[in-house]
Amino acid sequence: MARQLGARAFGEAEVTGLSLNTSDVVAGDLYAALPGSTTHGGRYAPQAVSEGAVAVLTDAAGLQCVPDDTPYIVLEDPRAALPELAAELYDHPSKAFTTIGITGTQGKTTSTYLAEAALGAERSAVIGTIGTRVGGVPARSALTTPEAPALQALFAVMREEEIEVCAMEVSSHALAQGRVDGFVFDVGVFLNLGRDHLDFHADMEEYFAAKASLLTSAHAHSGVVVVDDEYGRRLATGATVPITTVSTRGEPADWRAVDIVALPHGTEARLLGPEAVEVELFVPLPGAFNVANAAAVLAALTVQGHDPHEIARGIAESPGVPGRMERVDAGQDFTAVVDYAHKPDAVVAVLDALRPVTPGRIIVVIGAGGDRDHGKRPLMGAAAARHADVVIVTDDNPRTEEPAAIRAAVLRGTRKESATVMEIGGRQAAIAEAVTMAGPGDTVVVAGKGHERGQEIAGVVHPFDDRDVLRACLEARA
Repeated sequence: MARQLGARAFGEAEVTGLSLNTSDVVAGDLYAALPGSTTHGGRYAPQAVSEGAVAVLTDAAGLQCVPDDTPYIVLEDPRAALPELAAELYDHPSKAFTTIGITGTQGKTTSTYLAEAALGAERSAVIGTIGTRVGGVPARSALTTPEAPALQALFAVMREEEIEVCAMEVSSHALAQGRVDGFVFDVGVFLNLGRDHLDFHADMEEYFAAKASLLTSAHAHSGVVVVDDEYGRRLATGATVPITTVSTRGEPADWRAVDIVALPHGTEARLLGPEAVEVELFVPLPGAFNVANAAAVLAALTVQGHDPHEIARGIAESPGVPGRMERVDAGQDFTAVVDYAHKPDAVVAVLDALRPVTPGRIIVVIGAGGDRDHGKRPLMGAAAARHADVVIVTDDNPRTEEPAAIRAAVLRGTRKESATVMEIGGRQAAIAEAVTMAGPGDTVVVAGKGHERGQEIAGVVHPFDDRDVLRACLEARA
C-alpha cells in the first residue's frame, strides 16, 4: 500500500478497514490522522491504536504522536490519498451497481427519494441529508455526502446486498473537499443553483465551479442538466462529458416537461423525450420544480437503460419525502405543510408551488440559521413577504448567535413588501399563532427545518420537530 502511494512507511500490518474518527475505529483499521482546522488527528493516534487500529496514515506533524512500533504511512497530503485508498481497500465496490450523483442548491434530497421510488426500495440505495438507506433499510451516515472511507464502506454493503442503483446527494463541500474522489459516477445530475453556502465559498462563481465539477470526466461518465436557470444552461454547453438536458420552462432540451398542471396532492405533466418518446408523469409533490426533479431522475435512469414509462410509474407511487412539502393533517379545514426551505430561491419555489392550490391566504413561518451566510437573511425575508400573505418571523437554529439579531436581519428584507409581517421569537409560539390565524382554504407553511428533530440554541440542541409541533397545534385547535 505504501509503495503504491509513494509514501514513507514503517512496519507491516493487515488492514481490513479505514477510519477517520477514533469513535469509528474497529480492529484491523488503518487510522487516518489528518490535520484539521482546530487540532491534528495525530493527537488521537494512541487512542485509535488502543481501539484496535493496526496502522496510522498521517503527515510529518501527525507522525510525532504515533505510538512507538506502530506501523505508519506518511504523506505530505494524506487527505488527498484517502479516496483512492478507500476504494482500493474495498476493491472498488461501486463498479457493481449504477451510481447517480445529484447536485444542486435545492431538490437533491427529493430527487434521491424519487429515484428510490422509481425502481423500488429493495433494488435501490440512497445517501443524503436525511440519511442513508440500503434496500430500504436505514444505515448509519453522518454527512450529506460521507467522507471517502465511510462512503466506500457503504458501497461495499450495497454490493453485498446486490443493490442495482445508488442515488446520492453530492454537496459542493464534498466536491471541494474531494469526498467523492476515487470513483466515477455513472451519471452526474445538476438540478439548479441559487444563493447558499457563501460562508464556505468565496462567491457564487466559486460555488458554481464546485457544483459544475461533478460533470467532468473525473467525477462522471455522463450528465443530466436541468436548463431552467442560467447556471444550468452554462453548464450544458460547457460540460466535458456527454450531456442530456431537461427543461420545464420552455427551453430547448432533450426532455421537455409540458402541460404542467398543479393538483391538490401533486403535479402532473407530459414529458417529451428523444425519438418522439412521450411519458405521462405524476409527481406526488406540488410545484414545477418537483417536476424538474422527477424529470431529471427519469432522464438519468433512462440514460442507464431503464424504461422511462416504468420509471414514471414508480415516481407516481412515491410516498413523499420527510420534511419536503410534507403535509400535516389533523382534520383541519386548511392545508398545513412543513418544508426544509432555508434559502431564498427555495422559499420562492415552495410558496409559488402552493399558490395555485390555495384559495385563501398563504401564512408562512420562517427564520434563518445562525453561524451561516448573513447576506441571505434579508433575502429570505423579502422572498417570504413577496410570495406569502402573512409572514411570521421566528427563530430557526440560532446556534451561537443572538436570535433577535438574526430575526432583525430577516425582518429588514420584508419592509418593501405588502404582506402582513409579525415577529414571534419562540418557534413553537410562532407555529401556534399561524395555526390560530388560519381559516378555511388557507395554507400554513412552516419553513426552514423540515425533517430536523432538534433546534440548536446557544450551542445546545433541544428536541424540536416542526411536524410534531404543528400537529400538536392543529390538534389543540380542533
